[in-house]
Amino acid sequence: MSKLILDGTKLAWHKERVEALLAGERVAPITIDCALTRSCTYNCCYCIGKLQENERKKLDLDSMYRFLDDSAEIGVKGISFVSDGESTCSPHLYESILRGKQNGIDMALGTNGYLLQDERLEDILPALTYLRFNISAGERERYAEIMGTSLEAYDKVVSTIKKCVAIKREKGLDVTIGLQMVLMPQLADQVLPLAQLGLELGADYLVIKHCSDDDQGNLGVDYAKYYELTDLLKEAETFSTDTYLVQAKWSKIMSGGDRKYEHCYGAPLMMQFSGSGLVAPCGGLFNTRFKKYHIGNLADMSFKEMWKSDKYWNILRELSSEKFDCRKLCVSLCLQHKVNEVLWDIKHGNLKLETPEGDAPGHVNFI
Repeated sequence: MSKLILDGTKLAWHKERVEALLAGERVAPITIDCALTRSCTYNCCYCIGKLQENERKKLDLDSMYRFLDDSAEIGVKGISFVSDGESTCSPHLYESILRGKQNGIDMALGTNGYLLQDERLEDILPALTYLRFNISAGERERYAEIMGTSLEAYDKVVSTIKKCVAIKREKGLDVTIGLQMVLMPQLADQVLPLAQLGLELGADYLVIKHCSDDDQGNLGVDYAKYYELTDLLKEAETFSTDTYLVQAKWSKIMSGGDRKYEHCYGAPLMMQFSGSGLVAPCGGLFNTRFKKYHIGNLADMSFKEMWKSDKYWNILRELSSEKFDCRKLCVSLCLQHKVNEVLWDIKHGNLKLETPEGDAPGHVNFI
């Protein structure tokens, strides 16, 4: 577990592509986060996806295969089915994971786990780099309250996690079985119970992350209150063992919600697509209010053709220009935040990207 980087980036292991982007070349994303649907079985209190509504189109299996084939052809290295919907609601999830893996792409899945079919676990676990369960409480009743679901859902998810761990151990698989807590300050009572639960279940890690808010502050996250949780989070990390890592995303949790960069440089290397099929630079721009930044839809056309288009690159270049101010238009502490920090420092002469020595970390293609 010491080989995982859960609070930082892996850009240094992709030095050639970073340098090509900074030199003005058109490069493929290293990582794409996307969902297969906007639907979800839960109603989590911290869900920013609910604030990202856009025109919904249905992604059928042909559309997903075309996207995965295109991605492999242009050089995408990792695709995680993690975005603004619960991908287990799609009937095409399992086939899509297998198609991506067959294409040579590292595949990953983030899910609440409720609809994850236990009988398909042996099919998909060998094809996944990581399987992450989004679980923000360790106690049954609080789980149901926080995640907007039933008590029985907790039981099913815990059972499925146990089965994943058992299959991984029995077959000696490389897949990482992880848990993720989205921490709002008012959910602090669940930090230690969840750290204990992850240990008991045999998970590989628990990552505790901040809650992002949209540009209008609709979730009402008080980032100043995170500072009061320092001792609690340090205590949670003491649950770590040689085979189980508890990691708080300190750099974001303790940031006060602020960013040092003014423009977005990271989207070309790390993009997010909506479960509606929408191709946009990032999740913070999914909402119809930001339609000027919407590139196209995977249900309608080839991703490869979008990527080749001037529209794609004109939009991405605007995000990195004086026309776009991340501090005013973006969600707080977005997916690309750490990538943007590194690229900002490189462009301003404060950092030189060196080729790392030794083995690459785990999940290297999920930057």
